[in-house]
Parts: sequence; structure tokens; C-alpha cells
Amino acid sequence: MLKKIKHLSYLLPLVATAITVQAEPLTLERVFDDPSLAGKAPVQLKFSPDGSRVTYLQGKVDDYNRYDLWEYNLKDKSNRVLVDSAQLFSGPENLSDEEKARRERQRIFGKGILEYKWSKDGKALLFPLNGDLYYYDLASAKSRKLTDTDTFETDARFSPKGNFVSFIREQNLYALNLTSGKEIQLSKDGGGVIKNGMAEFVAQEEMSRMTGYWWSDDESKIAFTRIDESPVKEAIRNEIYAEEVKLFNQRYPFTGTNNVKIQLGVVSLNDQAVDWIDLGKDEDIYIARANWLKDDKTLAYQWQNRSQQKLELRFYNSETKNQKVALTETSDTWINLHFDLQFLNDKKHFVWASERNGFKHLYLYRTNGKLVRQITDGEWVIDGLKGVDEKKGVVYFAGRKDTPLESHLYSVPLFKKGNIKRITEQGAYHKVVLAKDNKTFIDNSSSVNKPNSAALRKVNGEFITWLEENKLDKNHPLTPYLADLAEPEYGTLKAEDGQIMHYRLFKPSDLSNGKKHPVIVNVYGGPHAQRVTNSWRSKNLYFQYMAQQGYVIFQLDNRGSYNRGKKFEDAIYKNLGVVEVADQIKGVEFLRTLDYVDPQRIGIYGHSYGGYMALMTMFKAGDYFQAGVSGAPVTDWALYDTHYTERYLGHPNTNAKGYTDSAVFPYSDGLKGPLMIYHGMADDNVLFTHATKLFKQLQDNEKQFEMMTYPGSKHSLRGKNVQTHLHQTITSFFNRHFDVK
Repeated sequence: MLKKIKHLSYLLPLVATAITVQAEPLTLERVFDDPSLAGKAPVQLKFSPDGSRVTYLQGKVDDYNRYDLWEYNLKDKSNRVLVDSAQLFSGPENLSDEEKARRERQRIFGKGILEYKWSKDGKALLFPLNGDLYYYDLASAKSRKLTDTDTFETDARFSPKGNFVSFIREQNLYALNLTSGKEIQLSKDGGGVIKNGMAEFVAQEEMSRMTGYWWSDDESKIAFTRIDESPVKEAIRNEIYAEEVKLFNQRYPFTGTNNVKIQLGVVSLNDQAVDWIDLGKDEDIYIARANWLKDDKTLAYQWQNRSQQKLELRFYNSETKNQKVALTETSDTWINLHFDLQFLNDKKHFVWASERNGFKHLYLYRTNGKLVRQITDGEWVIDGLKGVDEKKGVVYFAGRKDTPLESHLYSVPLFKKGNIKRITEQGAYHKVVLAKDNKTFIDNSSSVNKPNSAALRKVNGEFITWLEENKLDKNHPLTPYLADLAEPEYGTLKAEDGQIMHYRLFKPSDLSNGKKHPVIVNVYGGPHAQRVTNSWRSKNLYFQYMAQQGYVIFQLDNRGSYNRGKKFEDAIYKNLGVVEVADQIKGVEFLRTLDYVDPQRIGIYGHSYGGYMALMTMFKAGDYFQAGVSGAPVTDWALYDTHYTERYLGHPNTNAKGYTDSAVFPYSDGLKGPLMIYHGMADDNVLFTHATKLFKQLQDNEKQFEMMTYPGSKHSLRGKNVQTHLHQTITSFFNRHFDVK
């Protein structure tokens, strides 16, 4: 039997290099301390432009927060460090507030090399470090500093042909000629409320658009956004640290209020002249995406209305200044954005993804806007377009055709009907990167109790080599504990409307003694998330620990969650916290049928939307949930941003009742059991105000609860000490209230 864990520690993305098991057996006391338990887990895997290298970031054994750039060289079949970050820059990084926020929204954490870009010819690399830019020549293995200023350069990249490096400085767009070293300032009026070439807050946080500019392939022009933040109400946001309180004047677009005013222009590198595109009379819109067609003169941009029920793919001719709507997507609820648009080299066609039939599938269009054919179909979803081989007439995509619990790589004919072929093996969850020549792909795979491994494969799935096998052999730190890791049980339940929901159970090993066990329902429950998959998550180690302490851990993806089709998601539209709670109740009703479950000791725990769900279930379904832990919860949707909230609830002016009913406050009197709320006091996503507003109401209503606040912590509550304390606190809470010794 495994020794009991005496303390819990940092549950972080496990990226450090595997270490050799020490002389003394690794005890579970170290499970949450030791990031090497997941073994080597390379991140940001990419092919070099010519496909001869696979590059990736990997942390060091002795300093797993510092990343270097590694490569697998296909020619000599070797893994090695390509660029040591210390050769470029060492010491603490000094970043602008804008770049810190940008990294937070990208979920990029650590130091050293955290981002990198290849030149098109594959001969050079670009690294942003400490607010400056570094050019690395592979032939000489030497770097040179491209910028050396007191200001910060962000969102840097090579131009398509590699003659320039573009970047943002002081809210203006620049291009640097790599031959002459001359800088070209492409916008002039950036500063204050004006930002050129930059993605606004909701574009970064909610649309996953991290940039505001796009090169044409011939390098003659750049499309860029100009945003004016003056319409957005300025709010004072505080961040509470251990020894100080920082106040920020932040323009935050609370739901129902004004967004930024956005313009889209095309600037010429030759004379810096800007042509502004006519976006229409309605200025209350979003620019979701932008791409250039292969003709180097046509810009494609995605225009979305404020309600997010209409999306237009528009083509703007930069020579004639004319534009047209190539296609329009509409929905009675909302339209999910995606990145699945690829213009073909024949300059006549493009591939596009749509959920118009209720499930996300691929469609082939002519550039005149005429639909050629639907490429994929069925009651399952694609995850994303991975590549198009025009010569062979084949499309490669990631999807869920075989099971919603695993993502696989598939191929399907492009121009004619034909069978869909699965390329990756079942029994694992695959994240793939396809080479531009469509000959090989990186297969980053895992399963629920097997950490990630990365293989290089031919496009037919044939194995070439391991990039990181991460084999669970006798030297792997996780191996001594494999026999005692619970193999979760998967199953399905029916929602009230008959739709199928998937669940997962982690169970204690001693179920045959007739003992009744307490349950923790781990929930997220919100849109664009899925918890029940056959994939590795470091957080599952905590659930394994709790199962070994005698808890049953239950996860159910209720209606509204992702990768099940639009009908499954749409059930939450304009009424949050209703069907999600009903579905979690269905889960508890199922748990009550299990003879090893104690129906009087069923608790719930979630973070973010899961924290909101923990509150709603404790307030609305106290007969089902006897204790709850709510982490960084949304409590009032009027305090959240426009793009996310209005997508699901509509505008407050047209759905005032939906906003009132979807907040937690009308139901707080229903609290019966013990409740703990925790929140980071510097959270800039779900503001700390969400928690304090609820604290006040519960106190005014004389409702007892527990709280734990973390000075200086953002929404993710990063840091070994914070995570150690947090999981000790959660465990202690349930142990005390469920009488677990």
C-alpha cells in the first residue's frame, strides 16, 4: 500500500525533465511536490519551415520554470538543446504591464524562452526576451539583439519572406529591415486610449485573438486594427498584495456597457499610407479574425455583430478598395469562433468550419462565396483543421468521430465524397501538429493515468521516432505508484431532455468492506470546457490522493459544456445556472444508487465557472450537496465582460431577468451546509469584487461560511506555496465536515 500523503503541494503544468528515482523510494509525500512525476513534457512543439527539425520548449531539471529551445533533428536523428536561454539573456525579466497581462491571457508562465518564431527559410529564429528582441542565426549559432530600448517591444514576428521583423512599441506598429537595420514606423498616433496593431482586452481574453496585425505574403502591406478605448468606462481595480494595495485605472467593458471603437486598415510599407476599410454603419461590432488570400491583394476578415448571432466572412480588395461578403453564419443563440479557415494555393478555394447543422464540420468553398461541398458530417464534432494536401486531395483534421472522450487525427477526401480514416490509435487523447508538407506529424498523446509522450509519425500514422517517449519504466518517478493509481470508471447518464452526458469516477480501492464513502463532485460545468476525457491532467493526482484517503471523486460534463455539439451547449442560453444544476443533481441521484456512497456526505468543488457552479448547487440544491468549496467564482454576471457574458446571456437591456436569475444572490438563503470560498486578491479575470459582494450578502443575512483569500494571486493562483496551501485547505475543509480522519 502507498503511504499517506502528509502534505499537498504544487499542482502545476508538469514540464520538467524526468529524474532518476533516488535511493529511497519516492513516497506519496512527494507526489504533489515533484513536477518530474509527469516526466518530460515538451511544449510549443513546431516543425521548422523545411520540416527537417522539430523544435519545442522544455524546462530544466534544476530550474523547471526556465525554458530552453530543444530540437529533434530528422537528418541525424538526435535530440539536443538548440538554444540555451541563458546565452540570450539571464537574470530577472522586466516586463511591461501590457506584456504581463498578455502572457496571463495566453496562460504563459515561467522564464527563459517562452515564445519563439521561425523565419520562413528556416535559417533563423526570433525570441522576445526582457522586453527586447533577439535574432538567432542557426548557421553561426550566434544571436544579435535587434532592439535595445527603454520601451518594450511585444507581439514580434518575422515577415512572410523573412526580410523584416514586425513588432508593437508604445502602442504603435513597426517593421525593422533585417538587412539595413532601419526601423519603419507604420502608425503614428498610438498612446493613451489609442492602440495600433494590438488586440483589445476581450479579443485576447474571449476571442483568443492575441494580435492586431497581419502581413500580406508579398510583404508589401500589413492589415492592422486601430482601437479607441475612450468609449469604455474607466474603473478603478485594486490588486491586494501582502504588503501593499495597487490601484489600476482600467478600461474594463462590463457587460451591457460600451466596447472599444475599432477600425481596420491596410498600411503600405513603401509610403506608410493607410487605407481604412468601411466596416459599415454599425460601429458596435467585433473584428474576430483576419487573413490574407493567396493573391496578396485580398484581405479576409471576420465581422461579428454585438449579439454574436451573426458572423460575416468579408473579402476586401486592397487595390480596388471594393469588398464583398463571402459567406454569412447565423444562429438563434450564439456563434462559436474558430481558427479553421485555410485558403488553398490554387487561389480558387478555401476550407471553412461551421456549426450550422448543430455540429462543427468542415466545408469547401470557392473564393466567390459558392459552397462546393460539405467535407465532414455526422453527430460528432471536429476539433480543428490541421492541414490540406492539395496534390493528393486530402484534408487532415482533429475530431471526435469515434468518441467524445478522445481527440484523434483523421483524413478525408477534399473534392469528392469518401470515407473518413482515423490515423491515430484509440485509447489515448492526441494533440497533433502537422508539418506544412503534410508528410509527417507530431503526435502528443496521453491517457488518464499515462503522462504525455511525443512521437514523430508519418502522415499515415506509421511511427518514425520518439521525441519524448516518457516511458513508465523502472526509472520513471511515477512508476512506483502506478499499481495504486485508481483506474477511473467512465459512463453516461441522461439529462432531462434525453441528451447523453458523460461522467468519470475515481474510487477508493477498499470498496468490498461495505463501508460508505464520502464524495467530492468536481465540477466546471461552463462553456468551452470538458473535464471527462481520456487524457492526462496533473490535477488528477490530487483526485488520486483523495481517493486514497477514502473519497469518491465524481466528474460530470453537464449540458452547456464543450465538444458535444451546439444543441448540447445551447441549453444554457439566456439562463445560466439552471440546466447545469439540474444535470449535476442527476449526477447525485446516480451516486445515491451506489452502495459504497454515503448519500449524506456528498460535497462539491470547482474553480472559476466551477466556483459559480459550487455556489449555485449549494444554494439551490442543498438537499443534494452537503458541503462545498467555491474557487474564484463569478457571482454577478453584470460584473463580467461583454463578449463572454453577452454570448450566453444576451444584452442586459433585453434579458434583465436572465441576468438577475443567473446571479447567485437570489438563492443564497438556501445555503444549508458548510461552504468555503477562496479567491486570489489580484485576480484580473474574475475580479475579487465577485467574492466580496457575496461575502457581504452572506454576512448581512447571518449565513455562516468560511473564506480563504490569497494576496497577490491572479485567477490561476500560480506558485508552489499558494497551491500547497490551497489544497491543504480544501482537504482540511472536507475532512472536517465529512469526519474523515
